[in-house]
Amino acid sequence: MNAYVRFKLALTEKNPIIKPYEEGEWAKLPDYKLPIDVSLSLLESLHIRWTKLLHSLNPADMERIFIHPDSGEVSVGKNIGIYAWHGRHHLAHITALCSRKGW
Repeated sequence: MNAYVRFKLALTEKNPIIKPYEEGEWAKLPDYKLPIDVSLSLLESLHIRWTKLLHSLNPADMERIFIHPDSGEVSVGKNIGIYAWHGRHHLAHITALCSRKGW
């Protein structure tokens, strides 16, 4: 959800500075214990919106940037690549875990 918001900020504001967050701390909050179906429904809806947004981008949109306090300027185009890799990375973790558990 943070990634989606970062894209929207870059597309609607001039060089916005985004706020990083502590992923490990977020995972300790009570909503972490909800059934997995809640998260899967959220992801499905988010990906529908995100896909619609990404398919609408034009070349000028790809050059828009946000500023990450640690990484500096990041273009929308570069961020697409970062999150494509990031998604495959997470999928590899899930796949490896499932195969070890025999799922």
